[in-house]
Amino acid sequence: MSLNGLMMQYFEWDLPNDGKHWQRLRDDAKHLSEKGITAVWIPPCFKGTGQEDVGYGVYDLYDLGEFDQKGTVRTKYGTKEELHEAIDALHEYGIQVYADVVLNHKAAADETENFQVFRVDENNRQKAISDEHEIEGWPHFYFPGREKKYSDFEWHWCHFSGVSRDEKTDTEGIFQIVGEGKGWADDDEVSNEFGNFDYLMFADIDYGHEEVLEETKQWIKWFINETGIDGIRLDAVKHIKRSVIDGLVDYVREEFGQDFFFVAEYWEQDTEVLEEYLEKQDFDFSMMDVRFHYALHEASIDPDNYDLTQLFDGTLHLDNAKYAVTFVDNHDSQPGQSLESFVEPWFKPLAYGIILLSSYGYPCLYYPDYYGYYAEDVDYGGSQELIDKLLYIRRQFAYGETEGYLDDPRCIGFTRSGDDEHPVGCAVVISTNDENEKEMNVGSLHAGETYVDVIGYREEEVTIEEDGSAVFAVGAGSISVWVPKEKIEK
Repeated sequence: MSLNGLMMQYFEWDLPNDGKHWQRLRDDAKHLSEKGITAVWIPPCFKGTGQEDVGYGVYDLYDLGEFDQKGTVRTKYGTKEELHEAIDALHEYGIQVYADVVLNHKAAADETENFQVFRVDENNRQKAISDEHEIEGWPHFYFPGREKKYSDFEWHWCHFSGVSRDEKTDTEGIFQIVGEGKGWADDDEVSNEFGNFDYLMFADIDYGHEEVLEETKQWIKWFINETGIDGIRLDAVKHIKRSVIDGLVDYVREEFGQDFFFVAEYWEQDTEVLEEYLEKQDFDFSMMDVRFHYALHEASIDPDNYDLTQLFDGTLHLDNAKYAVTFVDNHDSQPGQSLESFVEPWFKPLAYGIILLSSYGYPCLYYPDYYGYYAEDVDYGGSQELIDKLLYIRRQFAYGETEGYLDDPRCIGFTRSGDDEHPVGCAVVISTNDENEKEMNVGSLHAGETYVDVIGYREEEVTIEEDGSAVFAVGAGSISVWVPKEKIEK
């Protein structure tokens, strides 16, 4: 991650199924670079259950929009050739590319097979609610459209630990596959929600099977060589054996270097769980700061009662900032999704002011928070113009140590002290209630300088005292960022 590195999640759930997303990304590369984006997180780029699949209903990891499978050659986002063009364009402008990789399950198998199972309680996956019996499920993947190009591996029932449907009885449920060496991952290897959260959906991949592990390593090596990506966002790691993730990360780093970037998505608000996971992984990668997202959500829905002094409590942002990827919203939290926890529109500028202008974590800008949501009934609560101002401030002024002023439940602030190459810094203040002000210190080297709100919400000017302190104002339910007037680009 570069100095002031900034990731952008370049997709959302409701993107149109027009096959033009890779083209849009390619054409946007120069603009993203100019705005200070240093890495782009792209959606799952392999073939899913059909053309409209966002990518999390994984069918064939080797099909990047190349083969006629599941009724389409292209994915929702375009063809393999167009994917390459987008990645090449981003690299041309010095932007890294992180691919969303889904290794937990496979969907839309090619044929059924008969095998033995127990049906388990959906609220306690360690509790069998049936005797062992035979079902007809969907675990046979042989990818007829690809005709064994890149890999001749076929998936059968023995390569999975559970499925969601019995065709014999036309029954939906969670069926744990029975056989030698079968069973859910050990409890200490996955999340313990629902007794054991190894099973999530579709056909659950069994990483206790050596053939599966070897095929996964071969695929990930092929995928990185094929695409030239610089990092991976690992989806749903709470459902995958921890030791498997650890081994894959080590394997990739041995093959492609220690700078290859990983960020894991472990959707959990209890940061102790995340910190324990990081510790067991020897702090080998970054993690999405889920608790901080929820704190922003909570502050946005109940501003009259939410205590801003507690905004960072229990977050990776506070305790393990080096490993935290901070985000305001993503495809799971947006309206209509199963993990909906949308940050209200009025609060988005404040939330982005915090993650973009503080020194903690690796911030991620969400595509529709910048470009707008495609769903007509979603107010995205911001504008390119406003976020562009925050991005400009990040590039020009957001350097050096952060000093927080978290002493008011409705109004908080922080200053950036600058560094040797960027000695200016800034003062940020936000209010979730009435118009307010906060005394903060920007350093005595700025004594006598005139500061203004670069966002433009406040018209007054502020003179810095001899000791570096000043009182900085903010409007009701708003954010202001104060910088030296003479340093603003005209």
